[in-house]
Amino acid sequence: MNKKALVGILIALVLPVICYFIVDYYSVGAIDMPRRYYVDTVLTRVDGGKEITDTVWHKVADLSLVNQLGDTVSLSDVNGKVIVANFFFTRCPSICPVLTRNMLRLQNTLQLKEVTRKIDTTFVQFLSFSVDPERDSVPQLKKYADKYGVNHDVWWMLTGDKKTIYDFALNEVKLSALDGEGVDSNFIHTERFVLLDKDRVVRGYYNGLDSMAMQDLAGDIVKLMLEKDKKKKRKLFGN
Repeated sequence: MNKKALVGILIALVLPVICYFIVDYYSVGAIDMPRRYYVDTVLTRVDGGKEITDTVWHKVADLSLVNQLGDTVSLSDVNGKVIVANFFFTRCPSICPVLTRNMLRLQNTLQLKEVTRKIDTTFVQFLSFSVDPERDSVPQLKKYADKYGVNHDVWWMLTGDKKTIYDFALNEVKLSALDGEGVDSNFIHTERFVLLDKDRVVRGYYNGLDSMAMQDLAGDIVKLMLEKDKKKKRKLFGN
């Protein structure tokens, strides 16, 4: 093989790789990412003589509840994961079965460590909070979960102190702030799914009864999984 042919082959092999890294580096923020909700505060600082404002977004508080396996779990147990949450109760005859089936479709679409596609989807955790925790005991939740084919590793059905659950729904993921939602603080019954990013910041609300909204949710889950940490300095040719 002559020298020119060898150079041609090297260019053909290396150039696409270089182009990939260049496009990847400069395309940060090019994707239309899900918006952030609820500012906690805005900080102002001076850096290099320039005034810079930093927005501190509301991060939902941690809480501890019991899942369908009887394990005490908390949001800190799933740090670094995207979270999809909804609120239901097992005796609900109306919207809850539909919400559960639609959540199940998300679970089955994002297969856990799907070997054939070489994708590890353990980046997402599904949480279903019972709004009737007095009657939704651990055995009742386990029975309900098994009925629908819940993967206990990636989907927790949660029960516990009612005030803790209701405070979380109303004051942390702020269901009460949604226009026209009319959430009753005495009994929360909503069709909304809530999407939290890896920092536990609310990134979206979705009608769990609407197929188009569920498609949007599925797409936004993947976007948040791919979202780059702005705090980390990026290198053109990093690891």
